[in-house]
Amino acid sequence: MLLFHYHFWTPHLEETEKFYVENVFRTSLRTGKYQGEYQTFNPPLEWDDFRNKPITFRIIEVRRGAMNITFGFGKKVMFDHIGFLVTKKELDKICHNARSMNWPVNTNDRRTFIGTPYGFRIELQSNADSIDGTRSSEKMEGLELILKKEGFERDLSKLLNSPVHFIRSKIGETPTISKAVMSGILISNQKDPNGVNVIGKVGETN
Repeated sequence: MLLFHYHFWTPHLEETEKFYVENVFRTSLRTGKYQGEYQTFNPPLEWDDFRNKPITFRIIEVRRGAMNITFGFGKKVMFDHIGFLVTKKELDKICHNARSMNWPVNTNDRRTFIGTPYGFRIELQSNADSIDGTRSSEKMEGLELILKKEGFERDLSKLLNSPVHFIRSKIGETPTISKAVMSGILISNQKDPNGVNVIGKVGETN
């Protein structure tokens, strides 16, 4: 099981992509609705090629190593979900646990979403092609969340059937990610356009 992902809705699409690309992530996907149809605007296209077109971006994806971060257009910044890469066996067990906790489970061919009572969702992904490498030293080491109520760490440990030490939460008014710790990158406590403090673990690069 691997924590690999988070997703935000945001009006700051270009700025968010620029932040992560400047920290050596690569843009792997841009999908948006243009002239009534969903189309891709992937690299080598750059923002100058389509900035003036009325595109509503559903998803922009940036990757580095074992990390995958996505964001789509929203009128305001809103945290949507975190994601774990899991085996088929882990997926079945976690979904069973979620149902026993009365947490909603929504599964399709590509991924599974579990609703939580904490104001965001959890994605379970079993496709290894969601990241560039499971053995990469560039990975998400931990998250600090802001949530409206206590108990998430306890419930997450129950859901995953394992103690969880890499996600911590604090009480606040709006659910969000306040901190993301990543190994294999040289970021020094920079805040992305959506308010996430991204911290690189020194000495973890190869």
